[in-house]
Amino acid sequence: MNITVVFLAGFIATFLATLPPGLLNMTAAKISLKDGHTRGIMFSLGACLVIIFQALIATVFARYLNKHPDVIDVLQRVAFVIFVLISIYFLLIAKTNEKKETHVDIKSKSSRFFQGIFMSSINVFPIPFQAYIAITIASFGWLEFDNSGITAYVAGATSGAFVALYIYMFFFEKIKGTKITSQKGMNYLIGIITGVIAIVTFINILKEI
Repeated sequence: MNITVVFLAGFIATFLATLPPGLLNMTAAKISLKDGHTRGIMFSLGACLVIIFQALIATVFARYLNKHPDVIDVLQRVAFVIFVLISIYFLLIAKTNEKKETHVDIKSKSSRFFQGIFMSSINVFPIPFQAYIAITIASFGWLEFDNSGITAYVAGATSGAFVALYIYMFFFEKIKGTKITSQKGMNYLIGIITGVIAIVTFINILKEI
């Protein structure tokens, strides 16, 4: 097992998953614009603190699944269907209705930190996503579910999320109002990412046949 490869795999997967405009990254960008860069960073640190525990739970769950390949086979097929349906929805069906902005008046650094913790906690999707990515990395022989492997993956996933949030804070002013941040652009980006994941899942299924 190469610790660097595991770290980079977790980093890249989480970074790409965090790039599409969503609740956390858009909130971090708006806080940075409204209240300053420091408070945006505090929000991101709070969010990433939760991501550490989410990635840890996911890898422990993935370790269990790795010992039960029959369960993994079923989950892979279910995940493939789900990701294909999500891709079709966001690429072909999803509407482009723009949502109105909401304003939150929270000023202190500690409040922003706890706001990041709260908003990241109510988003439970990263746990099954991280578990799937960990299992996929393990299927290529890159990840072993020992303490060093789990630590490397969790560190990579958390770092990838923070870098993505920081990029939003830094570049949001420049890209605000462009097609990248539009609802239509977000739908296409999410559809492409889930489509790529579906292809990787399909390849893994074929390898097991």
